[in-house]
Amino acid sequence: MRSHRLLWVLLGWTGLGASSAFAATVSVFAAASLTEAFRTIAKDFEAAHPGTKVEFNFAGSSTLAWQIVEGASADVFASADDENMTKVVDAGEVSGAAQSFVDNRLAIIVPRGNPKHVKSLADLARPGMTVSLAAAGVPVGRYAAEAFAKANTPVPDASREADVKAVVIRVSMGEADAGVVYVTDVTAGGEKIDAVSIEEAQNVVASYPIARLKRAPNAAGAQDFIAYVLSPPGQRVLTSSGFLAP
Repeated sequence: MRSHRLLWVLLGWTGLGASSAFAATVSVFAAASLTEAFRTIAKDFEAAHPGTKVEFNFAGSSTLAWQIVEGASADVFASADDENMTKVVDAGEVSGAAQSFVDNRLAIIVPRGNPKHVKSLADLARPGMTVSLAAAGVPVGRYAAEAFAKANTPVPDASREADVKAVVIRVSMGEADAGVVYVTDVTAGGEKIDAVSIEEAQNVVASYPIARLKRAPNAAGAQDFIAYVLSPPGQRVLTSSGFLAP
């Protein structure tokens, strides 16, 4: 028995069923559009919480919601829409209430120099245009459909990508003449793309909720990370990346 207790101590057993090494990691499932901002926030958070490491799974919110409902282990879920957060809540996977922490808007992206002279959403439906959009189940894909409806323009034939980052890559590589992404992805896309604004009456506000997951291995770390995202330093990182205060 003494040797077993020594082994538990060496492995970091605390008597609460979790190792200290494991508890020092915060696992965050986050929408792909949050990649750059959340990586910056993680560095600041880790500096403020020595010994804590933030690990990310970035993907389309629909993919993340499905993974969580199917039993994937994570501490925090940050979605790019309320719909996918609701799926996780309805499945009983959220502890407490989800909180809206930031908003986003849409923009059209085109290859550098805008060779097809795109000026509006209507131009994406022109004959001969090669368009890239996120899949319909991905928040930005659904938001794009809402924007086209507001513009009284049919959703154009387009490649359908797994997440918003894949749309940016396709346009930046010249494989598409245009795509619809978040405003925050324009800067992240670098020098190979340009942005075309979508007029206010046709644009869509994307609301991002965040929540601690019910089966979070590191519940305390999850709550600390969410608190940091909602804090003034976290919000400054988000707004400097182009997000809007909720």
